[in-house]
Amino acid sequence: MNPDPITPVLEAERDPLDETPDDVEMSLFDHLEELRQRLLWALAAFGVATVGCFVGVKPLVRFLEAPAGSVKFLQMAPGEFFFVSLKVAAYAGLILSSPMILYQVIAFVLPGLTRRERRLLGPVVLGSSGLFVLGLAFGYGVLAPAALRFFVNYGADVVEPLWSIERYFEFILILLLGTGLAFQIPVVQFVLSALGLVSPRQMLAGWRYVVLAAVVLGAILTPSTDPLTQMLLAGAIAGLYLGGVALAVLILPQR
Repeated sequence: MNPDPITPVLEAERDPLDETPDDVEMSLFDHLEELRQRLLWALAAFGVATVGCFVGVKPLVRFLEAPAGSVKFLQMAPGEFFFVSLKVAAYAGLILSSPMILYQVIAFVLPGLTRRERRLLGPVVLGSSGLFVLGLAFGYGVLAPAALRFFVNYGADVVEPLWSIERYFEFILILLLGTGLAFQIPVVQFVLSALGLVSPRQMLAGWRYVVLAAVVLGAILTPSTDPLTQMLLAGAIAGLYLGGVALAVLILPQR
């Protein structure tokens, strides 16, 4: 029998970047066992980091109280500060253990990625980590002081600012986490553009919808109701989006 002439042509046209170099056959049980092991390692890293943060939680609490300035905090119920300490330690432990958690996620999905997708891992991981830290710094240094200053000054001539420690930390922790997540927008844009799903021109064409979405996200991610904080976050989101478009144009000009 004559060999099929189409097969060699298809193999010649196949892009090597679309191949998976670690094409290893694994059963469903093996995949589940590997997933279980990596989840255990991730949980162990989170647990150790959380316990370590809880041991030294008081300096961390004072650090997070700093944006409030001279405001006094009250413990409104027995054990309130204890549970606040647990919450602060858990958030800090999640951030500190995120490199190990991220490593376990990457190690699990890596065998199924093509060469093209693997080339994106380094820039995506480094960019995502840097932007998350930048988002935390922006939330701590800009958004939180602006929001708290607005609340204090608004009723300064009527009420004395004495805040519940639990309510304050719900505000500050959600604000920091939301800002860190919002700063991931350029990473998402880079991945979409690198995979050819959306071009920079298409991203820029929808700028009106982006402004509207930035305002909505600013209202959702900001735990306070003051317009100043929401507008600051909305402006940052819009700026990040435009920065993501510029990044896609500079690094991926062929898309």
